[in-house]
Amino acid sequence: MGASDGIELLGKPRGPGSDTMLGTPQYKRDRCVTGVHGLDEILRGGIPYGSTLLVGGTCGSGKTTLAMEFVVNGAAMGEATAYFAATEPSVKLLENVRQFSFFDMDMVDKGLLNVFDMDVTYSWLGLTKATFTMDDVNALVKAITDIVNTIGVTRLVIDSVTTLCYKIPNDQLIRDFLFTLGKTLATQGCTTMLIAEITSVGMSHGGGRSLWSSFGVEEAILDGIMVLGDIDRRGHLLRYLQVIKMRGTDHSRAKYALELTPNGVMLTPMLKWGVDV
Repeated sequence: MGASDGIELLGKPRGPGSDTMLGTPQYKRDRCVTGVHGLDEILRGGIPYGSTLLVGGTCGSGKTTLAMEFVVNGAAMGEATAYFAATEPSVKLLENVRQFSFFDMDMVDKGLLNVFDMDVTYSWLGLTKATFTMDDVNALVKAITDIVNTIGVTRLVIDSVTTLCYKIPNDQLIRDFLFTLGKTLATQGCTTMLIAEITSVGMSHGGGRSLWSSFGVEEAILDGIMVLGDIDRRGHLLRYLQVIKMRGTDHSRAKYALELTPNGVMLTPMLKWGVDV
């Protein structure tokens, strides 16, 4: 059964009695089509609208390119999008992404792609201290939400949420921040990618439990988790992407080879012999 069959069967019975046995959903949830080659097939049609995703990955695994292509493809379809850059200046980010054919600077000029420096946002809010309080966190959530409302943003990226969370002093405040941000943006119909920097994908951190995030608190409260990493095969690092979790849709949980091409991200099935090394 192909990926297109999987999409079709979300709202279509497969035969007498099959719905009762397999619990086929009675409706097909609206999707945010990413436009990233291979990703919408993995997600059986795209990301459910209003979802908040954690996109975690190691250094150089393709996180920023994937996220930028996600918002640029939305802008190309006439959507208002926003990208908050916390790890590098927006000027440098845009200069780096101009090498890809999917990017068009006219989208920035027309206000369809809005790129913000997180440091500028901090200064605007008066958040110049090293550690944030709960009031600071609430002010930041409100500022991001106000931008979403004012511009009418439907696709949002924060790159990276790890850098932001380092300013939040404890796990409970991080949970509160991410939960409140995700819930608030979802009510506005905004589909959000939160980029996370992780040093080792899926490795156990002492408690025998595999973690897919920086702080270990993001996983349960966010709607989806995608991880990007590297596989060492005969001395060559192969990039891969794996969808660990996605509420509201069936999806593949296999690893897919991720290639950065001049046209952007390309995801292709990864043979098992290419994984077990």
